[in-house]
Amino acid sequence: MDSIEKTFIIIGRSGCGKGTQVELLKEKLSIDDKDRKILHIETGALFRKLLQTESYTQKLTKEIVEIGGLMPEVMAISLWSNYMIQNYTGEENLIFDGCPRKVIEAQLLDSMIKFYKASSPTIIYINVSRKWAEERLTARGRKDDSPEGIESRMNWFDKEVAPVIDFFRNDPAYRFVDINGEQAIEQVKQDIFEKIF
Repeated sequence: MDSIEKTFIIIGRSGCGKGTQVELLKEKLSIDDKDRKILHIETGALFRKLLQTESYTQKLTKEIVEIGGLMPEVMAISLWSNYMIQNYTGEENLIFDGCPRKVIEAQLLDSMIKFYKASSPTIIYINVSRKWAEERLTARGRKDDSPEGIESRMNWFDKEVAPVIDFFRNDPAYRFVDINGEQAIEQVKQDIFEKIF
């Protein structure tokens, strides 16, 4: 693998196996490019970290989370942009996971990627149908995988995230990789690696 730093943005519906593929990608990068650190920017993890603080922002965030509401875009954007400001030196491999989730976030992430001169950013879209994702989440049976919760996440993806996919697919500055996620984990991994390395 060449020694230039890489930027990956991983997008997919709830239940598409994104978390598993992110871990497999991190594993490969740490073997192939072992002297280069990986910055894994995951919106969910940054929100969980915020919830452990004692602040007015934490209090308001907790109220929204407890009623299952949606955080304003400015919160997600400020969390991952602050994380980048504090941790990115221009040398790390970057993995964005769980962001961007709206077109405004995609536009701001795009401006940040350009500001940092991140080389050949790659979008990995793990493409699964709504029906496939719903069946997978139902079978998983986690507490937040109620029929209403699943439907709400699927609607959210169709309304907000689908336009983000088009935003990147139509931008020649990005390498866009469309992966069939409705396969065995190992096959999905192989397809991703074949297309990005």
